[in-house]
Amino acid sequence: MSTGAVVRAGRTATWQTLAPAILALAVGLAVWALLFHTEIIRAVAVWNASTAYSHCWFVLPIALYLAWDRRADAAGLPVRPLLWPALLALLGVPCWLFAERIGIMEGRQLVAMGFVELLFLAVLGWRLAWAFSAALLYLFFLVPFGAFLTTDLQRFTAAFTDAGLHVLGIPYFIDQFTIEIPEGTFYVAEACAGLRFLIASIAFGVLYACLIYRSPWRRLAFIAASCVVPVIANGFRALGIVVLGHLLGSAEAGAADHLIYGWIFFSFVILMLILAGLPFRQDRLPPPAPAAVAPLPAGNGASVWLAAAAVMAVAAVGPGVAAVIDLRATTAPAIALPGFAPAPGCTPLDAPAPGVQRYSCDGFTLTARVAVFSVRANPAAVIAARRAATAEDIADETVAEWLTGTTVQPRSWQLVETEKPDRSSASTVWIDGDPSPGGLRGRLRQARNSLFGAEFAPVLVTVAVETGGPLDRLQRQRARLLIGNFLDAQGDLNATAVALARAAAP
Repeated sequence: MSTGAVVRAGRTATWQTLAPAILALAVGLAVWALLFHTEIIRAVAVWNASTAYSHCWFVLPIALYLAWDRRADAAGLPVRPLLWPALLALLGVPCWLFAERIGIMEGRQLVAMGFVELLFLAVLGWRLAWAFSAALLYLFFLVPFGAFLTTDLQRFTAAFTDAGLHVLGIPYFIDQFTIEIPEGTFYVAEACAGLRFLIASIAFGVLYACLIYRSPWRRLAFIAASCVVPVIANGFRALGIVVLGHLLGSAEAGAADHLIYGWIFFSFVILMLILAGLPFRQDRLPPPAPAAVAPLPAGNGASVWLAAAAVMAVAAVGPGVAAVIDLRATTAPAIALPGFAPAPGCTPLDAPAPGVQRYSCDGFTLTARVAVFSVRANPAAVIAARRAATAEDIADETVAEWLTGTTVQPRSWQLVETEKPDRSSASTVWIDGDPSPGGLRGRLRQARNSLFGAEFAPVLVTVAVETGGPLDRLQRQRARLLIGNFLDAQGDLNATAVALARAAAP
């Protein structure tokens, strides 16, 4: 028999061996996509909207390439379906439910991707899944996680700049993320925190380590460098922008096109990482001679379907339980919503919808919203309504802090300033009759209420100020003052909200 005939016969045997597993995986992934379609849609929306996660579009092609690159490692390995990964999937159910109840989409997406990993492990078996582990684990980069690091990265960048300016002897004053030098003011915004550099660097570092090294220690070392180097490099970048503004005599000149320069600087850092890692490269071993494909054991055709069904059945428990809980969240009763008193110097405008009032205030448009939810409302619905009212879900830049300079209860109203759209908003949610500015504690309380009910319904109040165009620093200060004056004009707003929350409870 000729060599070509042997190869063709081998390919036919390989397909006959893998066909049941491939079909089971295809059906399992289709069921998975149906169960977790919300997570998929939200992830794709983030890929499109955020430059920090635009690289996620390349993750799937890269994973497919990694699988193709390791095809020789899988040659001759048999499909050995397993049922015990379904037991591991049981651990993911409460994790997914917890993330779903408190409204953490990244947590839901990570657990959902974990179910994909278990599906491949259950259908292919341990040895074959291990051969393709690099490709499978790389799929976790499809999840747009890491945004929670933004504030910590801002703090590090500000502290790094603080230390650098002190060493260089440049006079400066720093207040949290605001840095002032005689030539002007700089602000360490979210875009300057370096998150997009860090996430992209880690994704590249993992790919580079999988392709260049065979030793797990060298891979871990390079991945660790890909995590640390961009954070420190971003500190030097921020310091360089401030120093450039000092040398040029203008903060605006130093910060001009700093994002573009940042990408150029980041590309240079990645190049340095590549050059630093090349001397330690380990060439891949030559591919082994074609091996005979292990025959499909008797009964394995049904076993792969059973393994896939077991994992997907367990994965469906979380969305099923959440759907049952949400069915108990009846629509909030129709009750009269309170009106707002206009702040001094504000003229009422037409109300666009129930619970929404608009005012014209010396060039600003002030919009006040009150929304009442079901006692058993999903916390994610309350969070989504709040983010939509403050434009956090669509803004390019977001800065959040406590609202001060007003007579309202301190540390109960969160002030959010966004860019594109430019808006200043203050909001709070009454949960269990108490104002809650947000955070994990408020989410946990509402998650408990969604399960067991409560005496008070959630009430969301938002006050937003915008002009329809960009807001400069002076306008931001005026917007804060206007929001404070408006809240002060409402009298005992807390008592009004508590009465509304009680009336909306069944």
